[in-house]
Amino acid sequence: MKLYQSSESSSVQNCFYDRDNDHGQLISPYEILYPETQRIPFVYSSPHSGKLYPPEFIKTSRLKLKSLRGSEDCYVDELFSAAPNAGAPLIKAVFPRVFIDANREPYEFDPSMFVEPLPSFVTTSSNKISAGLGTIAKVVSYGEKIYSGKLHLSDALNRVNNYYLPYHDSLEKLINITKESFGCCALIDCHSMPSNRIGNGSRNNKSPADIVLGDNHGRSASKALVNEIEDFFISEGLSVKINDPYPGGYTTSNYGKPKTGVQAIQIEINRALYMDEKSIKKNEGFLETKQVMDRLVSHLSKLIIV
Repeated sequence: MKLYQSSESSSVQNCFYDRDNDHGQLISPYEILYPETQRIPFVYSSPHSGKLYPPEFIKTSRLKLKSLRGSEDCYVDELFSAAPNAGAPLIKAVFPRVFIDANREPYEFDPSMFVEPLPSFVTTSSNKISAGLGTIAKVVSYGEKIYSGKLHLSDALNRVNNYYLPYHDSLEKLINITKESFGCCALIDCHSMPSNRIGNGSRNNKSPADIVLGDNHGRSASKALVNEIEDFFISEGLSVKINDPYPGGYTTSNYGKPKTGVQAIQIEINRALYMDEKSIKKNEGFLETKQVMDRLVSHLSKLIIV
């Protein structure tokens, strides 16, 4: 069993599947980059930068691989790769968000996508579902439908059990270990945003901010930490918005509970800063953007979080 890797060369990898498993289950749907010693109460996550596409998924899609890649937060894991050297772990999903979205509730499904009626535990109505961007996305980020036909519920549950839940189990463990070690934890959830879209995929003629910080409208992180990150980006000459149009997803709302000692902030980076969105290749701004994120990681490592 093989996976399609959406690198610039579109090479094929098979290292993530167990050859001895007849069902070709993914051995690890995530990768964790650990520091030699965790020195700071931070955890970094990149749930949307995965680029290994199961061939069965490709077969069910009416879109070509390059079109599917439009939903990737391309290269975001690379932009934040300084985290381990600064003393914090970085967890990144290996699977792509169009296959299953790790920044949604585990069972946020659109009933119109499935052959069978959905069970009662499934969330079948939400803004994300209405936009076609539930846990199993109906459309890619620019609105084109992904599937040529309807899915079976068993397929969706397999994705949840074998991809989504292992990722979140490991993320939760990292948060808990950090909190136990330092008495608190700050989760930095790392994303990128299309340069010509706002909200749930709607188009916007105005250029969005360079950076959007999401704290679930003040519920997932302290104002002090949000302001610290905002001030840092402004000092780097970047424009910043707070919660507009991205207040954060499942990750910030589920884990960010400041009263329990865990804060969570979502960082969205305008893709035009570091990549060509049509060719899906890094542009001349990538190195500069990477250096800014390196400095952010270093800056945060010096903060005292309570």
